[in-house]
Amino acid sequence: MIRSYFPKCVALFALFVLSVGALDTFIAAVYEHAVILPNNTETPVSKEEALLLMNKNIDVLEEAVKLAAKQGAHIIVAPEDGMYGWVFTRESIYPYLEDIPDPEVNWIPCRDPQRFGYTPVQARLSCLAKENSIYVVANIGDKKACNTSDPQCPPDGRYQYNTDVVFDSRGRLVARYHKGVEFTPQKPSRCITMTWKQRVASCYQS
Repeated sequence: MIRSYFPKCVALFALFVLSVGALDTFIAAVYEHAVILPNNTETPVSKEEALLLMNKNIDVLEEAVKLAAKQGAHIIVAPEDGMYGWVFTRESIYPYLEDIPDPEVNWIPCRDPQRFGYTPVQARLSCLAKENSIYVVANIGDKKACNTSDPQCPPDGRYQYNTDVVFDSRGRLVARYHKGVEFTPQKPSRCITMTWKQRVASCYQS
């Protein structure tokens, strides 16, 4: 494994007091860390190897979550591409993706990790939120099957999304937004704002 260009073992951490409304104030934590990267992002790996790498980065996130919670933060925002890095091909990113359900399913992955198939990253993020009583915002990859009835469906039969997810302080998945489709021809995008306590902005393809 290799590390990103950030100095080795460095994590940048900050707390902010934000006011959403007159009676709704919360403390938010944001941080960056030296992301542990695959040796070669253009070569596909097994899902076990992908999970091993992501767990190394989640280990770093776990320490930040614990520190944020101890300092009174209500929410922590993990960095973009903080789970596995960047500069992948469509094929090489695939082992890092999970099927992320619609938050309306009322799911706590920490309690029921097998409900939507193979979702170890979502389960661990959920447990971090639940065990530390803090909202966790993380950037991971989503995959969605499609078929030939969809004229935009890629030849391999799936959409791949760069996705932000939010788990509440009980570990429940409460928000998901697709920032765009990964490694497909660019199409016009539009943005919406998902109305929830932390006001997560959402971008998705039209």
